[in-house]
Amino acid sequence: MATHKETILDQFSRQAVPFGQVPGHTNEESLQLLLEMAEASAQDKVLDVACGPGIVACAFAPIVEHVTGIDITPAMLEQAQALAHQRGLRNVSWQEAEGEKLPFTEGSFSIVISRYAFHHCVDPKAVLSEMIRVCRPGGKVVIADVALPSTKVNAYDHLEKLRDPSHTHALSNEELRSLVSGSDLRDIRLAFYKVGIELEQQMAASFPNPGNEARIRQIFNDDIGIDDLGINAHLVGNETHYEAPITILVAQKSG
Repeated sequence: MATHKETILDQFSRQAVPFGQVPGHTNEESLQLLLEMAEASAQDKVLDVACGPGIVACAFAPIVEHVTGIDITPAMLEQAQALAHQRGLRNVSWQEAEGEKLPFTEGSFSIVISRYAFHHCVDPKAVLSEMIRVCRPGGKVVIADVALPSTKVNAYDHLEKLRDPSHTHALSNEELRSLVSGSDLRDIRLAFYKVGIELEQQMAASFPNPGNEARIRQIFNDDIGIDDLGINAHLVGNETHYEAPITILVAQKSG
């Protein structure tokens, strides 16, 4: 049986190109909200944990001093390098590394961010601990991810594990807050938005285990008008659409 890391490498090596083509991942309004919540400025040194194809890092780069993106999937880092080159960005660097073992000294960055990654973490608390460690005192830690009502999480997790075997667990809003409570973070601020996704476009960028495609489509269609999944599955003409609810959590490191 494959380890979780091997599953992530398999999934995201195949997703490396199509991931950046899903409109919900590149939506300018959501990226602008992330920049505003992080209060990014020209003095900031930013770390993007699980940077994927570099979408967030390249959004921060024109505003800040420097951005470092880390990811465990070489194919994703190749896409990130290509995006930075395409945009003429010279203040970005990329490194293969794990969120649970960040290869940086304490206090190396003023903003440490992770977007759409915590639901892939086996131990999100360990990743958060590392993010806090490498953030300087007074700096900001930013998490943006799917966050659902606790009553919807189990159904959503079941669906997502079928669609993307590297999915582990979507935090509820209560779990997200609990994750940071008791840590060296204070002044927590939250923002919310929804990512609209067309199912077949998402399926084209997904690599479920063979035979699960029909089950996934059936689960979505059965949930239209019911919303047990918490993602407002609905029809637009003959197309199935849904809305992933995203929470941005920003907190300041004490000291």
